[in-house]
Amino acid sequence: MAGFLDAVLLQAGYNAGLVTIGATLLGFAAGMAGTFLFLRKRALVSDAMAHATLPGIALAFLVMVAFGGDGRNLAGLLLGAGASALIGLYLVDWIVRRTRLAEDAAIGAVLSVFFGFGVVLLTVIQSLDRGRQAGLEDFLLGATAGMLMQDAVLIAVGGALVVALIVILRRPMTLVAFDPGHAAALGLRVGRIDLAMMGLVMAITVIGLTLVGLILIIALLIIPPVTARFWTDRVARMLLIAGCVGGAAGYLGAALSATAPDLPTGPIIVLIAAGLFTFSLFFAPRRGVLAAVLARRRFQARVHWRQGLLSLARAEPIHDPLTLRILRAAGAIRPDGVATDKGRALAAKSLRDERRWDIARAIHQDTALTGRYDGLTPIEEVFTADQIADFDARIGPPQPVGAV
Repeated sequence: MAGFLDAVLLQAGYNAGLVTIGATLLGFAAGMAGTFLFLRKRALVSDAMAHATLPGIALAFLVMVAFGGDGRNLAGLLLGAGASALIGLYLVDWIVRRTRLAEDAAIGAVLSVFFGFGVVLLTVIQSLDRGRQAGLEDFLLGATAGMLMQDAVLIAVGGALVVALIVILRRPMTLVAFDPGHAAALGLRVGRIDLAMMGLVMAITVIGLTLVGLILIIALLIIPPVTARFWTDRVARMLLIAGCVGGAAGYLGAALSATAPDLPTGPIIVLIAAGLFTFSLFFAPRRGVLAAVLARRRFQARVHWRQGLLSLARAEPIHDPLTLRILRAAGAIRPDGVATDKGRALAAKSLRDERRWDIARAIHQDTALTGRYDGLTPIEEVFTADQIADFDARIGPPQPVGAV
């Protein structure tokens, strides 16, 4: 516990601090960039992009070795990854535009071919004298033990630039994500904005390879915005929440990994993000499972309350246990099932409202008004007092409800 607290407070050592800061910035940027990918319904594109980086990494290593280097320069490897991802993204777009294949089929084809080609290249590299200790397999799941200052700076600067560009392009990307046709009608160049959106995702994919790896970077791009969607309907808030979820996952995951060196940082970050998603899934106040269950129970209680009052008004026997419990709890009936004065008054009001709605539907042809009747909405929320008085004049005086 003390070790984890030290890691959280950035007191667990120089390398652990670098990894924690880098993971936090990367998670924040990934959450924000993935939001537009999620809203655009193109989550699988990032998957293809991530897997398409593998042959680029391997080819960059071979090129650097051919020119006399050791092949481990991070900037060179990431440059190769970015070029390969860009080619993969272009191929997906080309297949969708030039063939009858759907986007998911194009993504599957590009993903599998590029990843298979990358694995073959890694096998070739491992057979080379310089390739046996290259550590390129770390890009699959991420590895932070050997992270240097310049690596952390590269991740931090890249993440900060991505966040800045997202803030600048937030409005046009929001329009394109929700309604490309409307965005085009406003004069926006949808293709270029889409390209910018994919470029930001590609940048996050590339700079996140060293931390979480190409297999898990997709989780850091998608889980935070999906989590944020449970908490808000507004894009600006969703961006902020997704960034905070990604940043928190990166921070806590890196800190936890620092206290247990045998635990890989990338998978821990993804598991913490998944934990935040699970919490939101169940406990988000409006969209969570618990909120849905409670809302369903409230609706069920309202239905039984209304049906119980109508049964009292019509002198019909009530046998449903839930209806009886609700009426007793509200003081509408006594423990023996006999209606109280309060219950008879509420029952009379409920029955009169039914008759008012019958008159309203006969008089008003506006479905925007009469169509709102669901048996539960109070008529006072739809019609004015004068209109209700007119309905009452047509119905006649209220009739008392007798004891049941």
